[in-house]
Amino acid sequence: MNPPTPTDENDILARVSLLLGWGVLLSALVLLIGGSVYLVRHGAEEMPSRRQFTPQPEEYSHPWSILAGASQGRGRSIIQLGLLVLLATPVLRVAYTVLAFARRRDWIYVLLSLLVLTVLSIGFFAPIGR
Repeated sequence: MNPPTPTDENDILARVSLLLGWGVLLSALVLLIGGSVYLVRHGAEEMPSRRQFTPQPEEYSHPWSILAGASQGRGRSIIQLGLLVLLATPVLRVAYTVLAFARRRDWIYVLLSLLVLTVLSIGFFAPIGR
């Protein structure tokens, strides 16, 4: 038996809300773990001066470096991973709507969702202003 396809608007909305809820919950859990690890290791250190902006190391700026640091148990990398999960949640929502509308053969909404997904991708990956 084939799994049911999302044909009803309420079905699509329910699945999208589940995706968003689980994404935020997963992100919060990862952030809580990362914050706990960071505080256990660095909680007693003296606060650095915040009068001048200090850029963060490159290892906290690239997804593969963040994943490598998180797999080694680094608190800051785990926190960054939680933020990446939070940022990925709405992108996954749009990707899901593309698939759901394609299954319904609602091509106007597929094109509009693809346009939104393209704009989001350009915003995330284009090296504008870096």
